[in-house]
Amino acid sequence: MDLLFLGTSSGTPTQQRNVTGLALIEENSSAWYLVDCGEATQHRLLQSPLSVNDLQAVFITHVHGDHCYGLPGLLASAGMLGRKQPLPVIAPAGIEGWIESTRRLTQLHLPFELQFIATETLADWRHRNWRVDAVELSHRVPSFAYCFTEASVEPSLDTERLKQHGLPQGPLWGQLKKGRDVSHDGRIFRSSDFVSQLHAPRRVVVAGDNDRPELLADACRGAQVLVHESTYTEDVAAKVGPGVGHSAAAWVARFAQSAALPHLLLTHFSARYGSDASQSPSIEDVRQEAQAHYGGRLFLAEDHARYRLNRAGHLDRLA
Repeated sequence: MDLLFLGTSSGTPTQQRNVTGLALIEENSSAWYLVDCGEATQHRLLQSPLSVNDLQAVFITHVHGDHCYGLPGLLASAGMLGRKQPLPVIAPAGIEGWIESTRRLTQLHLPFELQFIATETLADWRHRNWRVDAVELSHRVPSFAYCFTEASVEPSLDTERLKQHGLPQGPLWGQLKKGRDVSHDGRIFRSSDFVSQLHAPRRVVVAGDNDRPELLADACRGAQVLVHESTYTEDVAAKVGPGVGHSAAAWVARFAQSAALPHLLLTHFSARYGSDASQSPSIEDVRQEAQAHYGGRLFLAEDHARYRLNRAGHLDRLA
Protein backbone atom coordinates (compact mmCIF):
# COMPACT_ATOMS: atom_id res chain seq x y z
CA MET A 1 0.00 0.00 0.00
CA ASP A 2 1.16 3.52 -0.82
CA LEU A 3 0.35 6.64 1.18
CA LEU A 4 0.20 9.87 -0.83
CA PHE A 5 -0.25 13.10 1.14
CA LEU A 6 -2.55 15.65 -0.52
CA GLY A 7 -2.48 18.10 2.39
CA THR A 8 -0.51 18.34 5.62
CA SER A 9 -1.48 21.67 7.19
CA SER A 10 -3.91 22.20 10.06
CA GLY A 11 -6.68 24.77 10.09
CA THR A 12 -5.57 26.89 7.16
CA PRO A 13 -3.42 26.21 4.09
CA THR A 14 0.02 27.71 3.63
CA GLN A 15 2.05 28.34 0.49
CA GLN A 16 3.67 24.92 0.90
CA ARG A 17 0.89 22.91 2.52
CA ASN A 18 -2.78 22.37 1.76
CA VAL A 19 -5.24 21.32 4.46
CA THR A 20 -5.74 17.66 5.28
CA GLY A 21 -6.07 14.91 2.70
CA LEU A 22 -4.44 11.48 2.41
CA ALA A 23 -4.73 8.92 -0.38
CA LEU A 24 -4.11 5.24 0.35
CA ILE A 25 -3.33 3.39 -2.87
CA GLU A 26 -3.60 -0.36 -3.34
CA GLU A 27 -0.51 -2.25 -4.37
CA ASN A 28 -0.16 -2.88 -8.14
CA SER A 29 -3.52 -1.22 -8.74
CA SER A 30 -5.09 2.13 -9.57
CA ALA A 31 -7.67 1.66 -6.79
CA TRP A 32 -7.37 4.12 -3.91
CA TYR A 33 -9.08 5.41 -0.77
CA LEU A 34 -9.30 8.99 0.50
CA VAL A 35 -9.03 9.89 4.18
CA ASP A 36 -10.25 13.45 4.74
CA CYS A 37 -10.93 15.99 2.03
CA GLY A 38 -9.99 19.51 3.02
CA GLU A 39 -10.67 22.45 0.74
CA ALA A 40 -8.85 22.20 -2.63
CA THR A 41 -8.06 18.50 -2.27
CA GLN A 42 -9.17 18.04 -5.87
CA HIS A 43 -6.52 20.53 -6.97
CA ARG A 44 -3.89 18.37 -5.32
CA LEU A 45 -5.34 15.36 -7.15
CA LEU A 46 -4.69 17.11 -10.46
CA GLN A 47 -1.00 16.98 -9.56
CA SER A 48 -1.15 13.25 -8.86
CA PRO A 49 -1.71 10.10 -10.96
CA LEU A 50 -5.01 9.39 -9.18
CA SER A 51 -8.41 9.33 -10.90
CA VAL A 52 -11.75 9.94 -9.20
CA ASN A 53 -13.10 7.01 -11.22
CA ASP A 54 -10.73 4.68 -9.31
CA LEU A 55 -11.70 6.08 -5.90
CA GLN A 56 -13.09 3.20 -3.82
CA ALA A 57 -14.33 5.09 -0.74
CA VAL A 58 -14.03 8.36 1.16
CA PHE A 59 -13.36 8.40 4.91
CA ILE A 60 -13.88 11.60 6.92
CA THR A 61 -12.41 11.71 10.42
CA HIS A 62 -14.54 14.58 11.74
CA VAL A 63 -16.73 17.50 10.69
CA HIS A 64 -14.24 20.39 10.95
CA GLY A 65 -13.83 22.22 7.67
CA ASP A 66 -10.13 21.63 7.13
CA HIS A 67 -10.99 17.93 6.90
CA CYS A 68 -14.17 18.03 4.78
CA TYR A 69 -14.79 21.34 2.98
CA GLY A 70 -13.35 19.92 -0.24
CA LEU A 71 -15.83 17.04 -0.42
CA PRO A 72 -18.73 18.72 -2.27
CA GLY A 73 -16.39 19.99 -4.98
CA LEU A 74 -14.71 16.61 -5.34
CA LEU A 75 -18.08 14.87 -5.71
CA ALA A 76 -19.27 17.40 -8.29
CA SER A 77 -16.08 17.00 -10.33
CA ALA A 78 -16.33 13.22 -10.15
CA GLY A 79 -19.79 13.44 -11.69
CA MET A 80 -18.63 15.78 -14.44
CA LEU A 81 -15.70 13.48 -15.19
CA GLY A 82 -18.02 10.56 -15.83
CA ARG A 83 -18.05 8.54 -12.63
CA LYS A 84 -20.95 6.07 -12.57
CA GLN A 85 -20.15 3.51 -9.87
CA PRO A 86 -21.49 4.04 -6.32
CA LEU A 87 -19.18 5.75 -3.85
CA PRO A 88 -19.16 4.79 -0.16
CA VAL A 89 -18.68 7.77 2.17
CA ILE A 90 -17.76 6.70 5.70
CA ALA A 91 -18.06 9.73 7.96
CA PRO A 92 -19.52 11.03 11.21
CA ALA A 93 -23.29 11.18 10.98
CA GLY A 94 -23.44 14.96 10.50
CA ILE A 95 -21.63 14.77 7.16
CA GLU A 96 -24.54 13.08 5.40
CA GLY A 97 -27.00 15.84 6.31
CA TRP A 98 -24.53 18.53 5.26
CA ILE A 99 -23.82 16.94 1.88
CA GLU A 100 -27.50 16.30 1.19
CA SER A 101 -28.34 19.94 2.06
CA THR A 102 -25.53 21.14 -0.19
CA ARG A 103 -26.80 18.98 -3.04
CA ARG A 104 -30.32 20.35 -2.64
CA LEU A 105 -29.38 24.01 -2.23
CA THR A 106 -26.87 24.03 -5.08
CA GLN A 107 -28.85 21.69 -7.35
CA LEU A 108 -25.96 19.24 -7.43
CA HIS A 109 -27.10 16.19 -9.41
CA LEU A 110 -24.68 13.29 -9.25
CA PRO A 111 -24.74 10.46 -11.82
CA PHE A 112 -23.58 8.00 -9.16
CA GLU A 113 -24.97 6.82 -5.84
CA LEU A 114 -23.53 8.04 -2.56
CA GLN A 115 -23.56 5.29 0.05
CA PHE A 116 -23.28 6.96 3.46
CA ILE A 117 -22.10 4.91 6.43
CA ALA A 118 -21.99 6.63 9.82
CA THR A 119 -18.60 6.12 11.45
CA GLU A 120 -20.34 5.82 14.81
CA THR A 121 -21.84 2.51 13.64
CA LEU A 122 -18.94 1.27 11.50
CA ALA A 123 -17.98 -2.33 12.21
CA ASP A 124 -15.57 -4.41 10.16
CA TRP A 125 -16.14 -2.68 6.80
CA ARG A 126 -14.55 -4.72 4.03
CA HIS A 127 -13.68 -3.86 0.47
CA ARG A 128 -11.40 -5.76 -1.88
CA ASN A 129 -8.49 -6.92 0.30
CA TRP A 130 -8.88 -4.40 3.12
CA ARG A 131 -10.82 -4.37 6.36
CA VAL A 132 -11.46 -1.00 8.00
CA ASP A 133 -12.40 -0.33 11.61
CA ALA A 134 -12.84 2.96 13.47
CA VAL A 135 -11.66 4.17 16.88
CA GLU A 136 -13.15 7.20 18.64
CA LEU A 137 -10.61 9.85 19.64
CA SER A 138 -10.53 12.97 21.82
CA HIS A 139 -11.30 16.27 20.10
CA ARG A 140 -13.75 19.16 20.36
CA VAL A 141 -16.18 17.27 18.12
CA PRO A 142 -16.47 13.51 17.56
CA SER A 143 -13.27 12.48 15.79
CA PHE A 144 -12.13 9.06 14.65
CA ALA A 145 -9.16 7.05 13.49
CA TYR A 146 -9.50 4.56 10.65
CA CYS A 147 -7.55 1.30 10.84
CA PHE A 148 -6.79 -0.31 7.48
CA THR A 149 -5.87 -3.99 7.84
CA GLU A 150 -4.96 -6.38 5.06
CA ALA A 151 -7.77 -8.94 5.01
CA SER A 152 -5.81 -11.81 3.48
CA VAL A 153 -2.18 -12.43 2.72
CA GLU A 154 -0.99 -14.15 -0.43
CA PRO A 155 0.65 -17.47 0.53
CA SER A 156 4.20 -18.18 -0.57
CA LEU A 157 5.07 -21.43 -2.36
CA ASP A 158 8.57 -22.81 -1.83
CA THR A 159 9.22 -23.57 -5.49
CA GLU A 160 12.90 -24.44 -5.09
CA ARG A 161 12.12 -27.06 -2.48
CA LEU A 162 9.40 -28.54 -4.70
CA LYS A 163 11.89 -28.90 -7.53
CA GLN A 164 14.36 -30.55 -5.20
CA HIS A 165 11.67 -33.05 -4.17
CA GLY A 166 10.85 -33.86 -7.78
CA LEU A 167 7.48 -32.17 -8.26
CA PRO A 168 7.61 -30.42 -11.65
CA GLN A 169 6.02 -27.02 -12.20
CA GLY A 170 2.42 -27.28 -13.30
CA PRO A 171 -1.19 -27.46 -12.05
CA LEU A 172 -0.18 -29.41 -8.93
CA TRP A 173 1.74 -26.37 -7.70
CA GLY A 174 -1.47 -24.36 -7.87
CA GLN A 175 -3.33 -27.01 -5.86
CA LEU A 176 -0.68 -26.91 -3.16
CA LYS A 177 -0.86 -23.12 -2.97
CA LYS A 178 -4.63 -23.42 -2.42
CA GLY A 179 -3.98 -25.62 0.60
CA ARG A 180 -4.66 -28.98 -1.01
CA ASP A 181 -2.39 -32.01 -0.68
CA VAL A 182 -1.43 -33.67 -3.99
CA SER A 183 0.11 -36.93 -5.17
CA HIS A 184 2.79 -37.45 -7.83
CA ASP A 185 4.64 -40.63 -8.79
CA GLY A 186 3.21 -42.42 -5.78
CA ARG A 187 4.26 -39.74 -3.30
CA ILE A 188 2.08 -37.41 -1.25
CA PHE A 189 3.04 -33.75 -1.20
CA ARG A 190 1.43 -31.95 1.72
CA SER A 191 0.54 -28.29 1.25
CA SER A 192 1.66 -27.41 4.79
CA ASP A 193 5.19 -28.58 3.97
CA PHE A 194 5.64 -26.23 1.02
CA VAL A 195 3.35 -23.23 1.62
CA SER A 196 3.85 -20.45 4.14
CA GLN A 197 2.52 -16.96 4.78
CA LEU A 198 4.95 -14.54 3.19
CA HIS A 199 4.30 -11.72 5.67
CA ALA A 200 2.03 -10.63 8.47
CA PRO A 201 -1.07 -8.66 7.46
CA ARG A 202 -0.22 -5.02 6.93
CA ARG A 203 -2.00 -2.52 9.16
CA VAL A 204 -2.06 1.27 8.85
CA VAL A 205 -3.77 3.49 11.43
CA VAL A 206 -4.78 6.97 10.23
CA ALA A 207 -5.95 9.23 13.05
CA GLY A 208 -8.04 12.36 12.94
CA ASP A 209 -7.55 15.25 15.34
CA ASN A 210 -6.80 13.90 18.80
CA ASP A 211 -5.20 15.10 22.03
CA ARG A 212 -4.95 11.63 23.61
CA PRO A 213 -2.78 9.34 21.47
CA GLU A 214 -3.06 6.58 24.07
CA LEU A 215 -6.64 5.95 22.88
CA LEU A 216 -5.04 4.17 19.92
CA ALA A 217 -3.22 1.55 22.02
CA ASP A 218 -5.44 -1.37 20.95
CA ALA A 219 -5.67 -0.23 17.33
CA CYS A 220 -1.89 0.00 17.03
CA ARG A 221 -1.19 -3.55 18.15
CA GLY A 222 0.27 -5.25 15.10
CA ALA A 223 0.30 -2.01 13.10
CA GLN A 224 3.35 -1.07 11.07
CA VAL A 225 2.42 2.59 10.55
CA LEU A 226 0.64 5.27 12.55
CA VAL A 227 -0.32 8.49 10.79
CA HIS A 228 -1.13 11.06 13.47
CA GLU A 229 -1.53 14.80 13.68
CA SER A 230 1.22 16.82 15.33
CA THR A 231 -0.30 20.26 15.33
CA TYR A 232 2.00 21.67 18.02
CA THR A 233 5.21 21.31 19.92
CA GLU A 234 4.79 20.91 23.68
CA ASP A 235 5.58 24.53 24.52
CA VAL A 236 2.93 25.83 22.14
CA ALA A 237 0.37 23.27 23.33
CA ALA A 238 0.94 24.49 26.90
CA LYS A 239 0.20 28.07 25.83
CA VAL A 240 -2.99 27.00 24.05
CA GLY A 241 -4.12 25.45 27.32
CA PRO A 242 -6.34 22.57 28.48
CA GLY A 243 -8.76 21.02 26.05
CA VAL A 244 -6.54 21.89 23.10
CA GLY A 245 -8.01 19.05 21.06
CA HIS A 246 -4.72 18.49 19.24
CA SER A 247 -1.48 16.68 19.96
CA ALA A 248 2.06 17.90 20.46
CA ALA A 249 4.86 16.01 18.73
CA ALA A 250 6.21 14.74 22.06
CA TRP A 251 2.86 13.24 23.07
CA VAL A 252 2.54 11.23 19.87
CA ALA A 253 6.20 10.22 19.91
CA ARG A 254 6.03 8.96 23.50
CA PHE A 255 2.96 6.92 22.66
CA ALA A 256 4.54 5.47 19.51
CA GLN A 257 7.60 4.49 21.52
CA SER A 258 5.52 2.79 24.22
CA ALA A 259 3.50 0.94 21.56
CA ALA A 260 6.69 -0.22 19.79
CA LEU A 261 5.45 1.15 16.49
CA PRO A 262 8.11 0.68 13.80
CA HIS A 263 7.03 3.73 11.75
CA LEU A 264 5.51 7.07 12.76
CA LEU A 265 4.24 9.54 10.16
CA LEU A 266 3.42 12.99 11.56
CA THR A 267 1.17 15.44 9.70
CA HIS A 268 -1.39 18.27 10.24
CA PHE A 269 1.15 20.88 11.31
CA SER A 270 0.18 24.33 12.54
CA ALA A 271 0.87 27.05 9.98
CA ARG A 272 3.20 28.71 12.52
CA TYR A 273 5.86 26.07 11.76
CA GLY A 274 7.65 27.27 8.64
CA SER A 275 10.04 25.35 6.41
CA ASP A 276 13.10 27.50 7.21
CA ALA A 277 14.95 25.70 10.01
CA SER A 278 16.95 28.85 10.81
CA GLN A 279 13.80 30.67 11.93
CA SER A 280 11.98 29.26 14.93
CA PRO A 281 9.30 28.04 15.19
CA SER A 282 9.93 25.75 12.25
CA ILE A 283 9.00 22.25 11.20
CA GLU A 284 12.47 21.22 12.35
CA ASP A 285 11.37 21.99 15.92
CA VAL A 286 8.59 19.42 15.50
CA ARG A 287 11.05 16.86 14.15
CA GLN A 288 13.57 17.34 16.96
CA GLU A 289 10.91 17.11 19.66
CA ALA A 290 9.54 13.85 18.22
CA GLN A 291 13.01 12.34 17.76
CA ALA A 292 13.80 13.00 21.40
CA HIS A 293 11.05 10.59 22.47
CA TYR A 294 10.82 8.04 19.65
CA GLY A 295 13.44 5.57 18.44
CA GLY A 296 11.61 4.14 15.44
CA ARG A 297 11.56 5.43 11.87
CA LEU A 298 10.11 8.94 11.95
CA PHE A 299 8.70 10.82 8.95
CA LEU A 300 7.24 14.33 8.78
CA ALA A 301 4.81 14.37 5.90
CA GLU A 302 4.93 16.93 3.11
CA ASP A 303 2.35 17.68 0.42
CA HIS A 304 2.84 15.35 -2.58
CA ALA A 305 5.11 13.02 -0.57
CA ARG A 306 4.48 9.36 -1.33
CA TYR A 307 5.41 6.47 0.94
CA ARG A 308 5.25 2.71 0.32
CA LEU A 309 4.55 0.05 2.92
CA ASN A 310 5.94 -3.11 1.36
CA ARG A 311 4.91 -6.68 2.07
CA ALA A 312 7.59 -7.05 4.69
CA GLY A 313 6.02 -4.19 6.65
CA HIS A 314 8.79 -1.69 5.90
CA LEU A 315 7.93 1.93 5.05
CA ASP A 316 10.02 4.05 2.70
CA ARG A 317 9.52 7.39 1.01
CA LEU A 318 9.30 7.14 -2.77
CA ALA A 319 9.06 10.79 -3.74
